[in-house]
This record gives sequence, structure tokens and C-alpha cells, in this order.
Amino acid sequence: MIAVVGGIAITVQGQMMGVIDRQLGTLESVFLTYALGTAIVSLLVLAVRGGNLGQWQQLPWWTLTSGLVGLVIVSSIGFSVARLGAVSAFTLIIASQCVIAALIDHFGLFGAEVRAINWQKLAGIATLLFGVWLTIR
Repeated sequence: MIAVVGGIAITVQGQMMGVIDRQLGTLESVFLTYALGTAIVSLLVLAVRGGNLGQWQQLPWWTLTSGLVGLVIVSSIGFSVARLGAVSAFTLIIASQCVIAALIDHFGLFGAEVRAINWQKLAGIATLLFGVWLTIR
């Protein structure tokens, strides 16, 4: 259920960012999204007195680049929705997520548990890609 709520939020945020992108620009859209999000999460972290932040040095170094990856995500969503519309943009985004997620699982990349790609997953990905073609053609 949480994944469904997240999917809904991503779609709604994408549309909102598309409006900001069209009116102000991609960088401005990303700035406003991150600035407001940072302000809110900062208040939440203060409310829990820092939580587990003191243990950040124990993380693998490469996990700290997730903020940079987040910038790519947020800017690509706003840029794509503003130019392709929500359906085409999210169809491409979701399909690429599924393909890369299957590779991450299959090879155990970035600390993932290995979950081999089998013929059912390949059939599902092929069906998904056919759906992408039908949706954006």
C-alpha cells in the first residue's frame, strides 16, 4: 500500500513540477522542490533529535551520492512531464525503472539481494515494453 501511495505522490508531484518547469524552468523547478522538501524534512529530523544521523559515516561512500541521483530524477520528471505529458513521461520512466531494477536484482548491484531474471520476468518486461510502444507511439 505504501508503494501505491508513493506512486500516486510521484505522479502528482511530476505534474506539479511540470507546471513549474513550464512557467519558471527546469532548474527553478528542481530548486523549489528540493528547497521546500529540505525545509520539511529538516523540521522532522529536528523533531526526532537527529534520529540515526550520527551513524552516517558507517554508510558505503557511494550511498551518499543518492542526493545527486535524486536531482537527476526530479529534474528529468519535471522536464519530461512538461514536454511529453504525464502519461508518456511516466510510461517511459516506469518502464526504464523496471528494466534497470531487474538488472540490479539479477546482478545484486548496489547491495541488492540477488534475484535472478527468469523467463516470467523476461516475459513481463517484454509485455511492459510492448505497452510502452503502444502508449507513446
